[in-house]
Amino acid sequence: MSTKSIHTSFIKTEAKRLGFMSCGISKAGFLETEAPRLESWLKSNSHGQMSYMENHFDKRLDPTLLVDDAKSVVSLLLNYFPEQNQIEDTFKISKYAYGTDYHLVIKEKLKELLYSINENIGAVSGRAFVDSAPVLDKAWAAKSGLGWIGKNSNLITQKVGSFYFIAELIIDLELDYDNITSDHCGTCTACIDSCPTQAIESPYVVNGSKCISYYTIELKDNLPIDMKGKFDDWAFGCDVCQDVCPWNRFSKPHNEPLFTANPDLLSMSKQDWIEITEETFRVVFKNSPIKRTKYDGFIRNIKFLEQ
Repeated sequence: MSTKSIHTSFIKTEAKRLGFMSCGISKAGFLETEAPRLESWLKSNSHGQMSYMENHFDKRLDPTLLVDDAKSVVSLLLNYFPEQNQIEDTFKISKYAYGTDYHLVIKEKLKELLYSINENIGAVSGRAFVDSAPVLDKAWAAKSGLGWIGKNSNLITQKVGSFYFIAELIIDLELDYDNITSDHCGTCTACIDSCPTQAIESPYVVNGSKCISYYTIELKDNLPIDMKGKFDDWAFGCDVCQDVCPWNRFSKPHNEPLFTANPDLLSMSKQDWIEITEETFRVVFKNSPIKRTKYDGFIRNIKFLEQ
């Protein structure tokens, strides 16, 4: 076995030990096919008020501009599919936000993985990324053979669907690289047909500025009146295009204790949500992604749904 293969095997074994569902590796370099897609998406203003998507255009497409002498992009998937869901007939929260903020959970795992690489392989420089930097994580995960980007623009795998987070280590170490997998969406249009706001404007093209997740998390202004009655009771995020995806029938519950939902969250009725105080909000959503909207933003969403 070559040194490259030994290093590759070690990294994938360590990733599994740390709880990651999958690990794929690709050669760091310019994402040629993604460049025109990203440019077109930005020009059509599909990012709405997410102005940060316009920043660092070159860095988004070339990891060697983020990490000096970058050789490999290590892509990792971490399952968040819950064992239990919210009660029926309530205001809905996206499953990814049931537990502790994934940024906190994954950053710790990535730090440990990088430390382990340095301890066992030698001096390796690199950076960890959890969707908080200009990295096209889905593109790299697909390039690393972890799945394909579906018609709803999510990464999908045949074995476990799409309820997982994507993270990367970009390192200056040459490794064995994985092969791209094929697209298995076929003629299915379940996600397109089911999107409450028709945000999936054509297969593989999502207008982010029409997505319920955008409205309930990213948009800081008042919610548009013409969207009234179209949110399907989603108060934070939206899982519709994933819930209807046939490949998600293979989703299995995660085994990450920090992603376990707060029982209070799962049992809250519509009336509970309507009456939530700022103090309760702070207690229930301590270390939760839901804090991102702040109390006022969350109440704005609830009021929009209840009227």
